[in-house]
Amino acid sequence: MSKAFTKEQEGSDVYDELPERPVSSNYLVTERGLKMIDDELAALNEAHAEALAEDDKQRLARINRDLRYFTARRATAQLVPPPDQTAEVRFGNKVTIERDDGRTQTFTIVGEDEADPSNGTLSYVSPVAQALMGRSVGDLVAAGTGEAEIIEIR
Repeated sequence: MSKAFTKEQEGSDVYDELPERPVSSNYLVTERGLKMIDDELAALNEAHAEALAEDDKQRLARINRDLRYFTARRATAQLVPPPDQTAEVRFGNKVTIERDDGRTQTFTIVGEDEADPSNGTLSYVSPVAQALMGRSVGDLVAAGTGEAEIIEIR
């Protein structure tokens, strides 16, 4: 069978073709977020050495892609100090909202890699965080398919 009809390409490794992870151009982080990046880079460097020693090409390809991603994240990270005011929602504030269905939720607005809504953190680029930014207690904002009122900013 002709090589043209096979998936393998001479001199190419399928694992080198993993898609790159997208990196934002405007990347804000908290102190915790910066530490998370540094910890991830340390773990990846250790894993890289292990995979290299084991000659695990598939693992190396995945680790190399993640190293490129977190190295770019670290290089472009803009550390934002904790906000010193609570008049308006800013990056790093903890915000409590009451949704129109009566649910009360509290979120801290953080960087993209720190976000975990189920644990109370929202990425500053998420639609809800974007609706909250610059708003004050008492303001109504779009939240999902309904509205929410900002009831506290810390």
